[in-house]
Amino acid sequence: MDNLSTEVVTGKVRFNCVYLWEPRIINSNPEYSVCLLIPKSDERTLNDIRQAMKNAKEIGISILNYNMDLDLKMPLRDGDIERSDEVYEGCYFMYASSANKPFILDEFNNQINNKEDFYNGCYGYASINFYAFNTDKNKGIACRINNIVKIENGDLLDDKSTVKEDMISIEAIKLENLEGFMV
Repeated sequence: MDNLSTEVVTGKVRFNCVYLWEPRIINSNPEYSVCLLIPKSDERTLNDIRQAMKNAKEIGISILNYNMDLDLKMPLRDGDIERSDEVYEGCYFMYASSANKPFILDEFNNQINNKEDFYNGCYGYASINFYAFNTDKNKGIACRINNIVKIENGDLLDDKSTVKEDMISIEAIKLENLEGFMV
């Protein structure tokens, strides 16, 4: 990593909250985003990320109007502390976003264009870049997603219930309502 580089190519991470196929509107701006789950055992990636965030802070000092007493928002967060979901256990996590759609490649450098092939739960490498921001409400360091290389499938991570789970719940509600009408 260069002296004041803000770019990092991660080691193997798991992808979650994948919004890379269509942009979402965030604060009236279209944005592509993904959450990177970084194993705490990946010291190289974590050290590179910490150095890149430090570099972004140094480069952006005039943007930040930084006061040492001020807490800056930082993108790297501890999954064991901030999440109760077992998927985040033993990991740090961060959200990376971009106004531009990142390239998503497979391990053979073929572009992935099908969202069924890149989803919440698969694994790969990410090229990310850190930068300083200063808005009316917040100051800090943010993470931009550049490119992704998928290397491995993983179990689907999905907060949605299955149709079967929903039908079981609906049947239970119907029975509960019927019991109220029985004399």
